[in-house]
Amino acid sequence: MKVICSKQDLMNAVNIVSKAVPANTTMSLLECILMQAGNGEIRLTANNMELGIETAIGGMIDIAGMIAIDAKMLQDVVRKLPDDDITIESQDDYSVNITCGSKIFKINGKNGDEFTFLPKVERKDSIQIYTFTLRDIIRQTIFSIGNSDINKVMGGVDMVIKNDQLKVTTLDGHRVSIRKVQLKNIYAEQEIIVPGKTLSEISKILPSDSEEEVEIYFSDAHVIFEFEKTTVVSRLIDGNYINVDRMMSSDYETKVTINKKAFYDCIDCSMLFSKEGNKKPIVLDISDSELKLKVNSSLGSYDDNIEVTKQGKDIVIGFNPKFLMDAMKAIDEDEIDMYLVNPRSPLYIKDENERYVYMILPINLS
Repeated sequence: MKVICSKQDLMNAVNIVSKAVPANTTMSLLECILMQAGNGEIRLTANNMELGIETAIGGMIDIAGMIAIDAKMLQDVVRKLPDDDITIESQDDYSVNITCGSKIFKINGKNGDEFTFLPKVERKDSIQIYTFTLRDIIRQTIFSIGNSDINKVMGGVDMVIKNDQLKVTTLDGHRVSIRKVQLKNIYAEQEIIVPGKTLSEISKILPSDSEEEVEIYFSDAHVIFEFEKTTVVSRLIDGNYINVDRMMSSDYETKVTINKKAFYDCIDCSMLFSKEGNKKPIVLDISDSELKLKVNSSLGSYDDNIEVTKQGKDIVIGFNPKFLMDAMKAIDEDEIDMYLVNPRSPLYIKDENERYVYMILPINLS
């Protein structure tokens, strides 16, 4: 194989597929990126058996072929090359010469025929969603994902397609995040559980300035995300997701409307006294038109108050401040509505149409 391509294109492609290279593995071939040249394009692939990513770049192909190259070595070499065209040429002994300007690197490769290619998945059921919308959905839900080492299902993201709506849910045992998005078309009802790591990695490689659509295909065992010249294939999590609808309630004794930025800033200040190993709840004392915040710890204390609009009963309730802050980061509106029942019942933060819902369990102050 012998190809010539620009450093920038190659660096971008290597960074994209490297997201599917495992950090620790006993299979050395999984630490490699497969480079294939043919049919007018250069394709790079990485596959850790759970998540696979493939992307294509343009370039000049002198000799078609393929070679597997250690991902970290390739990434480090390309990073050190000048911004110019790069020539990559594999030899019969699977060594690879990488040349750019006066710099010549020779590194050891592996037989590409032994590489584990991406699984072939029938593309039959799919939905289309804008790139920026998918990025937002992931950002607004991924933070409340559970520990996959303890419970694989809770370590996944529940995606339910029903009619013209996509509903995305995550939970970790202390909170629930729900995001609903209107789709352009009507679809048959379907539910899948996507590994949280898959969506986390996708959010890092989705182009931030693109208004193109992502095509999402489903099968019984896999999900495929296709955008621009990149394909991401992931195994699905087998099992039944927790019925979150049973946790939801529209009943409340207190409704509070508050400026999001002011609330976020107060919580941010309180975090100074809620360090790891010294976790103390933030206490919200809501009465009349004021919300008082207080946190006490061995490090000191913090008090503040915010003007609010309150309907219903006064209430004093405690929360993990990080959980409140995560929800504030995920909401784009200037004002938010919070619904409470009593000091031992969950807090619901949601908009009027429930396009987003964040449920957070309180901390017992007694």
